[in-house]
Formats: sequence, C-alpha cells, structure tokens
Amino acid sequence: MDQRTELSEFLRSRRARLRPQDVGLPEYGGRRRVPGLRREELAQLAGVSVAYYIRLEQGRGRNVSSAVLDAIGNALRLTPAERDHLTHLARPVSRRVRPAGRPQRVRPALQQLIDTMESVPAYVIGRRLDIIAWNRLACALLGDFAALPPERRNLAWQVFLDPAARELYEDWDAKAADVVGYLRRDAGRNPDDPDMASLIGQLSLNSREFRQLWAAHDVQDKGFGGKVLHHPLAGRLVLAYETLTLPADPDQQVITYHAEPGSRSAEALRLLASDQEKITERTFS
Repeated sequence: MDQRTELSEFLRSRRARLRPQDVGLPEYGGRRRVPGLRREELAQLAGVSVAYYIRLEQGRGRNVSSAVLDAIGNALRLTPAERDHLTHLARPVSRRVRPAGRPQRVRPALQQLIDTMESVPAYVIGRRLDIIAWNRLACALLGDFAALPPERRNLAWQVFLDPAARELYEDWDAKAADVVGYLRRDAGRNPDDPDMASLIGQLSLNSREFRQLWAAHDVQDKGFGGKVLHHPLAGRLVLAYETLTLPADPDQQVITYHAEPGSRSAEALRLLASDQEKITERTFS
C-alpha cells in the first residue's frame, strides 16, 4: 500500500464526517461542494497554514511534528486508535520487509496457558489478524482452526469469506465493521508487509462488503465488549470478550470469551467444554 495515498484518503475521510456546526464553526448558506469540513476550515481549527495542511493531506508533508499531528487530531476529533493510525501514516517507521511465508509463532508457555483455560474459549491473533494459537473450547465455539489450511486461519478471511460466519454472529454487520477497523489499523502499523497486501487484495476481490468497509478508512483497536453468537449445538450465546495484548510482543493478542455466571450461556459453554473433553477421551482411549 502506498503510504501517501493512505494518508491522503484517511484525512479526507475524517474531514468528510464532520460538519462546521460539529466543531463550532458557522455554516454559511449555499451548497457545499464537498461533504464535511473544507481544508481551509480544518487548517483554521488546527492552527496551521492552509498550504501546509494541503501538502500534508496530499502526502507531501515532511518531518511533521507530534504537536501538529495532535492539533489535527483534535480538530478532526480522532479517537485514540485513529490518532495512532495517523501517526503511523504521517511518520512511518522504516522497517525491513518480513520474509513472506514466515509465520508468527507463540511461546510454548503461552500455548500451555490457554490450554489450561478449559472453561474459557481463548485464541491468539497476530499480524494481519492471523489466528496463530487456540484452545479446544475456542475451536468448539468458533470453528476447528486446526482443520483449516494456514491461509484460512485468519479472522478477516473467516468473517468475509466463510459463509458459516454469517450464521455464527447475530450482528454480522457490526462484526464485519469491527474486523475491517482492526485490519486497517494493523495495515498502518505494518505498511511493508507483502502478506497484508495479498490478504487485502483477496478480500477486496471476493467480498463486496469488504470493499465498501475498507473504503471508509475507519480504524479501531480490539478491546472488550459483547457478542451474541448462534452456535449450531449450543444455541444462542450472549458472551463478553476481552483482549489482552502481550507486553513482550504487541503484535500478538489473546482473545477470551466468557458468559455471565449462572446464565444460560454459561451453562451452554460448560456443556460445550464437557463435550470436547468426551471427544478427546474417545480419541485417545
């Protein structure tokens, strides 16, 4: 991906979602030629010259300072994830291209940890939202990752190209938007990753919904929240999820699901875990 193009399109998309009255500017009569704020209005809010802002939005700004990026972030009312994304686009860190086909791996101790979480579905995502580790209950809940070829062990691939995902997630549209926001953030952090470019190309070619969401340039972090799943065996599950970023490797995150204690969903998870134990016992007996 071309960083200058990404920066230009991101800034334009953030301007387009704001109206003058949203930021305390007068809105004069007459039809506006562009949606949202004009470049001149944003430059005024950020306290920079119009010429300087235009150069930045065109990807021609050099050595842009943190103070200027903060001012533009304030003017655009960016979220923390969007500010981080803006910084990576405007001030990219030079890094070697990672060798293609070289998968990430989790530490054996981390795999052992999630394996001991027998009543909690847990999996690990890496760069590009690749699913790089999981426990038995995660497979029972979300799908058998081990049975998939490596290129399909990817959260974005599952959501957009696996028809089962549309049945699994009650609010598939929200899940899809979240996943694109996560992927956009990761793409900004790893602009030289050829596997990322390949994944985005594949998703764009095969999914109209992905193309539309990707064009919106929305960015977000994976944090915590709730999801409602429709499992073919366990039925409707109301679950909460948590994201734990590994301090020693920020490119890896542990995702866990849990249900409210005593709820019908908690009992369904318990039975699902019990079924997995029985299957394992039969397999190795």
